[in-house]
Amino acid sequence: MGLLDFLLKHKTEDIKDFLNRGAIIIDVRTETEYKQGAINGSKNIPLQSIESKISAIKKMNKPIITCCASGMRSGNAASILNRHGIETMNGGGWASLNSKLKKS
Repeated sequence: MGLLDFLLKHKTEDIKDFLNRGAIIIDVRTETEYKQGAINGSKNIPLQSIESKISAIKKMNKPIITCCASGMRSGNAASILNRHGIETMNGGGWASLNSKLKKS
């Protein structure tokens, strides 16, 4: 098993752990991107709106998995949410995350 395989395996295990604890998936792409395809049950909160939604996200009282097109915006969103004390992980690109969810 190479390093990349090791990291991906652990990320999948982390995703499963979050989901077992009722995690909410927040897709931080634009509304237009989200409407073109998204993970069933995910919530669309574009990255540029994430700061203004902190209190609503905290009220969910669940761990958060962020996703976007490639993992860049979701990484930024995860950092913002973590800074506000919200347990968050970057799920990366939504299509890749969606395929991992289907294998779970």
